[in-house]
Amino acid sequence: MSYAHYHIGSGSRTARRSLEFGKTHVVRPKGKHQATIVWLHGLGDNGLSSYQLLESLPLPNVKWICPTAPTRPVTALGGFSCTAWFDMGDLSEDGADDWEGLDTSAAHIANLLSTEPADVKVGIGGFSMGAAVALYSATCFAMGRYGNGMPYPINLRTVVGLSGWLPGSRCLRNKIEVSQEARRRAAFLPLLLSHGISDDVVLYKYGEKSAQSLSSAGFRYITFKPYDGLGHYTVPREMDEVSIWLSSWLGLGGS
Repeated sequence: MSYAHYHIGSGSRTARRSLEFGKTHVVRPKGKHQATIVWLHGLGDNGLSSYQLLESLPLPNVKWICPTAPTRPVTALGGFSCTAWFDMGDLSEDGADDWEGLDTSAAHIANLLSTEPADVKVGIGGFSMGAAVALYSATCFAMGRYGNGMPYPINLRTVVGLSGWLPGSRCLRNKIEVSQEARRRAAFLPLLLSHGISDDVVLYKYGEKSAQSLSSAGFRYITFKPYDGLGHYTVPREMDEVSIWLSSWLGLGGS
């Protein structure tokens, strides 16, 4: 399912109907609960797929929350309805972003994390469109607010984005550099981005540009990993490296 050559629809030109999020699946920690990460699937997928991807990772101290996006018409698909975190079309330099949809999904994720114990580190990760929402949430955390101005309530400790892109990358630096507190938060949030060089759905250049935009905006701890020969999917080696990176940055260990 390719959407690399469409325009990102704003979704604001027509009245929105009420959207309901689908079923949430949870991978319980097998050891001491040290971290909780919400993992977001790609366009047209669901939380069960995320659950199946994550349940076998060697991270016994992590609780994974795997929500399912609402079913909505997607501009990139000619209005066809499928699970999507926001409306989208083309990943072009001048494409519009569906800020309302992004804020709605980011707020839903924050709500899922809001009841986690205070001593548990929380993060967000995702694939493709899910990665876009994860990276958008990172910018909301840095600025302390959603795009609509409402306060962002979660103290994120890490964000992972696989085969995705950063919505609103063009104006991010201007938004963060005007606030000392935003610069401070951005400087201490570790981000992992990885992308297949052979990705023909979300082209590699969008992942690379997203990492560059985040870095120039003040996110100092960015790891960007390209994968030769990898298309728009995950492979065990990539997920192994995600596990190692999370263990290191979150200080996971013990029983």
